[in-house]
Amino acid sequence: MTERDVSAPDPADMLSRSALTVFRLNGQFLTVADELAAPAGLTAAWWQVLGAVLPQPLPVSGIARAMGITRQSVQRIADLLVERGLAAYEPNPAHRRAKLLTPTAAGRAAVHGITPGHAALATRLARELGESDFAETVRVLERLSEAMDAIGHRPDR
Repeated sequence: MTERDVSAPDPADMLSRSALTVFRLNGQFLTVADELAAPAGLTAAWWQVLGAVLPQPLPVSGIARAMGITRQSVQRIADLLVERGLAAYEPNPAHRRAKLLTPTAAGRAAVHGITPGHAALATRLARELGESDFAETVRVLERLSEAMDAIGHRPDR
Protein backbone atom coordinates (compact mmCIF):
# COMPACT_ATOMS: atom_id res chain seq x y z
CA MET A 1 0.00 0.00 0.00
CA THR A 2 1.39 3.39 -0.96
CA GLU A 3 1.40 6.44 1.26
CA ARG A 4 -1.24 8.02 -1.00
CA ASP A 5 -3.52 5.07 -0.30
CA VAL A 6 -3.23 5.68 3.44
CA SER A 7 -3.25 9.46 3.60
CA ALA A 8 -5.41 10.66 0.69
CA PRO A 9 -9.07 9.91 0.16
CA ASP A 10 -10.02 8.14 -3.05
CA PRO A 11 -11.47 10.63 -5.58
CA ALA A 12 -14.01 8.08 -6.86
CA ASP A 13 -15.22 7.48 -3.30
CA MET A 14 -15.43 11.23 -2.65
CA LEU A 15 -17.47 11.71 -5.83
CA SER A 16 -19.85 8.91 -4.84
CA ARG A 17 -20.25 10.20 -1.30
CA SER A 18 -20.75 13.77 -2.53
CA ALA A 19 -23.37 12.72 -5.06
CA LEU A 20 -25.28 10.55 -2.60
CA THR A 21 -25.25 13.33 -0.02
CA VAL A 22 -26.46 15.91 -2.54
CA PHE A 23 -29.23 13.53 -3.71
CA ARG A 24 -30.31 13.04 -0.09
CA LEU A 25 -30.16 16.79 0.55
CA ASN A 26 -32.23 17.42 -2.57
CA GLY A 27 -34.93 15.11 -1.22
CA GLN A 28 -34.78 16.78 2.19
CA PHE A 29 -34.98 20.26 0.66
CA LEU A 30 -37.89 19.28 -1.59
CA THR A 31 -39.81 17.82 1.36
CA VAL A 32 -39.33 20.89 3.55
CA ALA A 33 -39.99 23.24 0.60
CA ASP A 34 -43.31 21.50 -0.10
CA GLU A 35 -44.21 21.81 3.59
CA LEU A 36 -43.31 25.52 3.64
CA ALA A 37 -45.04 26.28 0.33
CA ALA A 38 -48.30 24.36 0.86
CA PRO A 39 -49.98 26.94 3.16
CA ALA A 40 -49.34 29.59 0.47
CA GLY A 41 -51.01 27.39 -2.16
CA LEU A 42 -47.72 26.56 -3.87
CA THR A 43 -45.58 23.49 -4.44
CA ALA A 44 -41.82 23.46 -4.07
CA ALA A 45 -41.47 23.54 -7.87
CA TRP A 46 -43.88 26.49 -8.23
CA TRP A 47 -42.02 28.35 -5.48
CA GLN A 48 -38.70 27.65 -7.21
CA VAL A 49 -39.89 29.03 -10.56
CA LEU A 50 -41.58 32.07 -8.99
CA GLY A 51 -38.46 32.71 -6.92
CA ALA A 52 -36.33 32.72 -10.06
CA VAL A 53 -38.37 35.57 -11.58
CA LEU A 54 -38.89 37.70 -8.47
CA PRO A 55 -35.82 39.87 -9.14
CA GLN A 56 -36.56 40.25 -12.87
CA PRO A 57 -38.64 38.61 -15.58
CA LEU A 58 -36.85 35.78 -17.40
CA PRO A 59 -37.53 33.54 -20.39
CA VAL A 60 -38.31 29.91 -19.58
CA SER A 61 -34.90 28.86 -20.95
CA GLY A 62 -33.15 31.29 -18.57
CA ILE A 63 -35.08 29.93 -15.59
CA ALA A 64 -34.18 26.37 -16.62
CA ARG A 65 -30.46 27.26 -16.88
CA ALA A 66 -30.49 28.97 -13.48
CA MET A 67 -32.21 26.00 -11.84
CA GLY A 68 -30.31 23.28 -13.70
CA ILE A 69 -33.44 21.55 -15.02
CA THR A 70 -35.00 21.08 -18.44
CA ARG A 71 -36.77 23.86 -20.28
CA GLN A 72 -39.78 21.56 -20.73
CA SER A 73 -40.16 21.10 -16.96
CA VAL A 74 -40.05 24.86 -16.40
CA GLN A 75 -42.47 25.44 -19.28
CA ARG A 76 -45.08 23.14 -17.70
CA ILE A 77 -44.76 24.90 -14.34
CA ALA A 78 -44.76 28.38 -15.92
CA ASP A 79 -47.95 27.58 -17.83
CA LEU A 80 -49.62 26.37 -14.60
CA LEU A 81 -48.53 29.51 -12.75
CA VAL A 82 -49.97 31.69 -15.52
CA GLU A 83 -53.18 29.63 -15.59
CA ARG A 84 -53.59 30.15 -11.83
CA GLY A 85 -52.87 33.87 -11.98
CA LEU A 86 -49.57 33.64 -10.09
CA ALA A 87 -47.43 34.68 -13.06
CA ALA A 88 -47.86 36.26 -16.48
CA TYR A 89 -46.05 36.22 -19.78
CA GLU A 90 -44.86 39.53 -21.16
CA PRO A 91 -43.14 40.44 -24.43
CA ASN A 92 -39.40 39.89 -24.60
CA PRO A 93 -37.66 42.72 -26.46
CA ALA A 94 -34.65 40.45 -27.08
CA HIS A 95 -36.63 37.57 -28.60
CA ARG A 96 -40.07 37.79 -30.17
CA ARG A 97 -41.13 34.18 -29.50
CA ALA A 98 -39.49 33.56 -26.09
CA LYS A 99 -41.77 35.54 -23.78
CA LEU A 100 -40.63 36.61 -20.32
CA LEU A 101 -42.24 35.11 -17.22
CA THR A 102 -43.00 37.58 -14.44
CA PRO A 103 -44.79 37.10 -11.12
CA THR A 104 -48.17 38.74 -10.60
CA ALA A 105 -49.13 40.48 -7.36
CA ALA A 106 -50.78 37.21 -6.29
CA GLY A 107 -47.57 35.29 -7.05
CA ARG A 108 -45.46 37.75 -5.06
CA ALA A 109 -47.93 37.55 -2.16
CA ALA A 110 -47.80 33.74 -2.20
CA VAL A 111 -44.00 33.73 -2.06
CA HIS A 112 -44.08 36.42 0.63
CA GLY A 113 -46.35 34.14 2.69
CA ILE A 114 -43.56 31.56 2.82
CA THR A 115 -41.01 34.00 4.23
CA PRO A 116 -41.72 33.47 7.98
CA GLY A 117 -41.39 29.68 7.75
CA HIS A 118 -38.32 30.00 5.56
CA ALA A 119 -36.70 32.40 8.04
CA ALA A 120 -37.50 30.10 10.96
CA LEU A 121 -35.92 27.13 9.19
CA ALA A 122 -32.83 29.18 8.33
CA THR A 123 -32.48 30.20 11.98
CA ARG A 124 -32.80 26.57 13.14
CA LEU A 125 -30.17 25.41 10.64
CA ALA A 126 -27.79 28.22 11.61
CA ARG A 127 -28.24 27.26 15.26
CA GLU A 128 -27.64 23.57 14.51
CA LEU A 129 -24.60 24.07 12.27
CA GLY A 130 -23.23 27.26 13.77
CA GLU A 131 -23.22 30.37 11.63
CA SER A 132 -19.64 30.01 10.39
CA ASP A 133 -20.11 26.32 9.46
CA PHE A 134 -23.39 27.21 7.73
CA ALA A 135 -21.61 29.92 5.70
CA GLU A 136 -18.77 27.49 4.87
CA THR A 137 -21.27 24.83 3.79
CA VAL A 138 -22.87 27.27 1.37
CA ARG A 139 -19.46 28.32 0.05
CA VAL A 140 -18.36 24.72 -0.53
CA LEU A 141 -21.64 23.72 -2.21
CA GLU A 142 -21.42 26.75 -4.52
CA ARG A 143 -17.79 25.89 -5.32
CA LEU A 144 -18.73 22.25 -6.04
CA SER A 145 -21.44 23.44 -8.44
CA GLU A 146 -18.97 25.79 -10.16
CA ALA A 147 -16.46 22.93 -10.50
CA MET A 148 -19.11 20.67 -12.05
CA ASP A 149 -19.92 23.44 -14.55
CA ALA A 150 -16.22 23.90 -15.30
CA ILE A 151 -15.54 20.25 -16.10
CA GLY A 152 -18.76 19.74 -18.01
CA HIS A 153 -21.23 16.96 -17.55
CA ARG A 154 -19.62 14.19 -19.60
CA PRO A 155 -17.91 11.58 -17.40
CA ASP A 156 -15.05 11.05 -19.90
CA ARG A 157 -13.77 14.66 -19.90
